Amino acid sequence: MASPVMTPRPPRSIAGPIVLILLGVLFLLGTMGVLNWHGLGWMFARYWPLLLILWGVIKLIEHEQAKRAGLPGRGIGAGGVFLVLFLIVAGLIATQASHVNWKNLGEHIQIGDDQDFEDLFGGSTFNYSDELSQAFPAGGSLRINDERGTVTINVAEGNALKVSVRKKIRAEKQEDADSYNTKTKPEIAVNDKIVTLNANTQGAGDKGVSTDLDVYVPRNVELVITSRRGDVNIAGLTGNVSVNHQRGEVNISDHAGNATLDLERSSARLQHVKGDVAVQGRANEVAVEDVDGAVRLNGEFYDTVRLARITQVVSFRSSRTDMEFSRLDGRLDLDSGDLRADSLTGPMRLTTRSKDISLDGLSGDLRLEDTNGTVEVSLHKPGNIQIENRKGDVQVTIPPNTAIKIEARARGGEISSDFSELQINNAENQASATGSIGTNSPKLVINSEHGTIEIRKGTVSVAPPAPPAVPATPGHPAKPAKALPAPKATPVESEN
Repeated sequence: MASPVMTPRPPRSIAGPIVLILLGVLFLLGTMGVLNWHGLGWMFARYWPLLLILWGVIKLIEHEQAKRAGLPGRGIGAGGVFLVLFLIVAGLIATQASHVNWKNLGEHIQIGDDQDFEDLFGGSTFNYSDELSQAFPAGGSLRINDERGTVTINVAEGNALKVSVRKKIRAEKQEDADSYNTKTKPEIAVNDKIVTLNANTQGAGDKGVSTDLDVYVPRNVELVITSRRGDVNIAGLTGNVSVNHQRGEVNISDHAGNATLDLERSSARLQHVKGDVAVQGRANEVAVEDVDGAVRLNGEFYDTVRLARITQVVSFRSSRTDMEFSRLDGRLDLDSGDLRADSLTGPMRLTTRSKDISLDGLSGDLRLEDTNGTVEVSLHKPGNIQIENRKGDVQVTIPPNTAIKIEARARGGEISSDFSELQINNAENQASATGSIGTNSPKLVINSEHGTIEIRKGTVSVAPPAPPAVPATPGHPAKPAKALPAPKATPVESEN
């Protein structure tokens, strides 16, 4: 009797393991500190459908392989159905949660950033207040340390340091709270011309003590603040300010000195600053407006960056974007996918990727490199311009009666122009355009790969006011901005 023919079973699917491995790698990077949890959660909330797409692609490939081998295709299975449902439910929850203003919600239910998770359960909140004062040495500096609580700096009359203390303590009973209050009295120490104000919130250990400080200081004091889990507000000072801050907001306004911020998951807003501004670290939303000095931003910025009316050089450096320009008379907005600005003055250098770029009213020189994004540049008084873009379109608008020499090349795209002076050749794989508008002109060079190039004629518009001359300062004589050399037309490199 012949033995029955056994139908070969298809191999087990690898879609589930691959998705789990990918999730495991992401969580491992989070626990190692390579990726921050906020950024990891934001990525999952926005891109979780890609996991389902990856799963589907793997299952489709496995089905085709089984079909060619004459084997029956394997279904998703109960475990696969459970994992798919889990991803969908978790993804939808994460997406909705990312749209919630948690800080505003916390304020309405009286849960602020200055409370630990364990503070939400059990006990009561007890309020205390106190006053401190200290003669302040002439020409002295002030150091403030506050682990948990808001620090507000006000201008005082005379040369005295005055501190108003508002304290919240979570405890089971009044006697415990009184004991914690005694152990966490704020302290003032003086060492020569250095005055240190310590909120002393850790004096009773981790007992849920939050101390808000209203500090009154001489206007010209040099200030250094270290703060966590609370806001910092500074207004009206003339001395230099340095803030090391975590988990909250820093607000500086009407400030005559320099301002340096080192942020960790904090937001910052600076307005009407006469000195230089420097922001570094890992920040959320940053807004800098009306600054007479230079502005330098260096680090990672997870939310929007807004700049407006910056008189001197602006530099911005992150893992994706390297930018520098001479002046900003308008506004610049930058987020994870867009960079939009108007009324910029060069020389400007910009290197980025995966961003759509829009520059309106650009004056001076420009060197721009982008990948996976569109580029739109509207010129006002152009200098030498060089634009390199891969996998994206380029549109340049030239104002009327502007003399400029143009050389453009597009691989895998076409070139169009409003100027009859240009000779355009849209070949099968390599388009080019050359020509001159007027004489004695700067040069515009555009190289595009896998994208179209449009060269448009602008309309007559009212010119923005010319930047005023920057006066010399002692030890820093005024120097004219160095123009970038004329760019060279180079062929677009092919992909490796």
